[in-house]
Amino acid sequence: MQNRLLLLIFMLLCSPVSHAERADREKPINIDADQVLVDDAKQISTFVGSVVLTQGTMVIHGDKVVVVQDKAGFKHGTAYGHTASFRQKREGLNEYVEGYGERIEYDTRADTVDFYVQARVKRSQDEVRGEHITYNSKTEIFQADSNDAMPGDGAPKRVHAVLHPKSKSADEAVVPPVPPAGKK
Repeated sequence: MQNRLLLLIFMLLCSPVSHAERADREKPINIDADQVLVDDAKQISTFVGSVVLTQGTMVIHGDKVVVVQDKAGFKHGTAYGHTASFRQKREGLNEYVEGYGERIEYDTRADTVDFYVQARVKRSQDEVRGEHITYNSKTEIFQADSNDAMPGDGAPKRVHAVLHPKSKSADEAVVPPVPPAGKK
């Protein structure tokens, strides 16, 4: 628990202030698939076969996607696949957040994406892996968890992260060290 908290704090400190593409929230959700079953009474749509869900710059791929709309009009989508994928442009930057898992849940009310089972989320060169990763697209905060043990071997699973140092910009001057007083 303490390691997860330290990782979260470290990622927050290293993360520049920017967000997922804001305009995406206002765009319609488009879904392409081989088959669709729409149940208007229950407000559930099930898409099967090479499903591609897009909303602005956000794209989710899966073998099957189930979309449920609540009474307020918010949508909750669940993508399933051997490896389902998610990609969304970051606001004001020419880079994307990408994520993978066997199940991906997207909640338009909370602006969160949850990745389950061999989950992996990548931003620039940084990458986080775990059994469950939650990504808040408003705040760009990641939280990763692991299960207690790997099936079959009893060994504890762990969260893994690779965080690269941020490169210095060209306008940052390199200041040479000041020699101690009395030395040249």
